[in-house]
Amino acid sequence: MPSGALRPVGWMSYLGSKVLLMSRHTPDRPVNMESFFPELLPFRRESVRLHPRPGSPTCKDSSVGGPLLWPAAEPWPVCREEHYDDSMNSTSQPQPAAPMVPIVQIHRADAPGIPFPEGKDLLQVLWCPYSHGEFCYPLPQVHWRDCSAVGDVLPTPEPAAELPRNWYPGPCVVHPEQVTEYPSWDLSDELRDVLRDRFDALSGETGLLYSYHLAAAPGIKLGGYPGWTQDPVWPDCEGCGSRMDHLLTVSSWEFDGESWRTWLPDEDRTDENEWGGQRWDGPAHNPAGLCLGDAGGVYIFECRTCPERPIGHWFDCS
Repeated sequence: MPSGALRPVGWMSYLGSKVLLMSRHTPDRPVNMESFFPELLPFRRESVRLHPRPGSPTCKDSSVGGPLLWPAAEPWPVCREEHYDDSMNSTSQPQPAAPMVPIVQIHRADAPGIPFPEGKDLLQVLWCPYSHGEFCYPLPQVHWRDCSAVGDVLPTPEPAAELPRNWYPGPCVVHPEQVTEYPSWDLSDELRDVLRDRFDALSGETGLLYSYHLAAAPGIKLGGYPGWTQDPVWPDCEGCGSRMDHLLTVSSWEFDGESWRTWLPDEDRTDENEWGGQRWDGPAHNPAGLCLGDAGGVYIFECRTCPERPIGHWFDCS
């Protein structure tokens, strides 16, 4: 078969960039991306799909929505900003201060290619799941730690009963997997014009759409490209003015009725629908129980130029 030729849908070569043997494996794309679209090579990025699945992680584990390895000597963070419930109703009443909830905890060993600060080996992300600001977003915090310096551990508090349940994840174990990504929403108009005919040929021969099936992975992930629902909004660092780097995407769903064809892991392709075909809405679809706005996502960024690594964030939904 000629280099860069399109392959039939369902043909999987396992010649991709995945370097770790994990318990979740994204099927290889059914086209050699960098032979068929060599213009994308300068824009390739590595991400780590976390593949959360409901479970009982401990505070020592990498997890989504699980307990955190939090030092007993450090108070648990509480959001004291003005915030509202998730109804996005302008008449809703301000909510009381409440403990922030765990979103992601990842050990450096489970995040290949993600640049941790020197001397740190644990990333912890929390947020307040009430609505904040004009765009009704959760308010995140990012903490980098040295596990060996934690000492006694503070028990992770139970989420407050009045919190909007689908705005924070249920406890999940993770199955990290490194994958290669290419720009989807971040693809420039100029480059899109150059590639348009090949995108159309791909769609005509395979039924696959570049943006949905081949570019950036959906779901909860570290690094790579943000899993935008709408147009990209990259924040600039208030300190140095440079554009921030993408750290974490937390999406409502791991994939949808279009993107599952290439992004549903092999291990989850077992359920059948009533017509005998594969399901896309099985347990792997929304394992963390999230629904951020109208099935949107929260994107967390950091400035790796400034020593204190300040963060930025954005929220969008359909």
